Amino acid sequence: MPVDAAHDAGAVRERRIVDVLMALQEGEVTTYGDVAAVAGYPRQARLVGRILQTTEHDVPWWRVVNAAGRLVPGHEAEQVELLREEDVITRNGRVVSAPHGRFGA
Repeated sequence: MPVDAAHDAGAVRERRIVDVLMALQEGEVTTYGDVAAVAGYPRQARLVGRILQTTEHDVPWWRVVNAAGRLVPGHEAEQVELLREEDVITRNGRVVSAPHGRFGA
């Protein structure tokens, strides 16, 4: 694949994932894998994590956790505070309950 085509494909993947992230509502917590699947890239949870780390878009990163509900390593305190503002309950570094999404009560 030529370099320009690879760049375009990467931009399309990022755009689709960012679109899914931006559609998350307040109090909705989901997983990297769920975001990937909804964006059309099933089983590519790591791609979502990489995009969250590198995107220039202001995305609601705090609403995404791993499949076990574990918070983002190194950013737990900030993530807990942002989630608490959205009525999400966390305990011991994990999401326990959320108003919407995978961890919905």
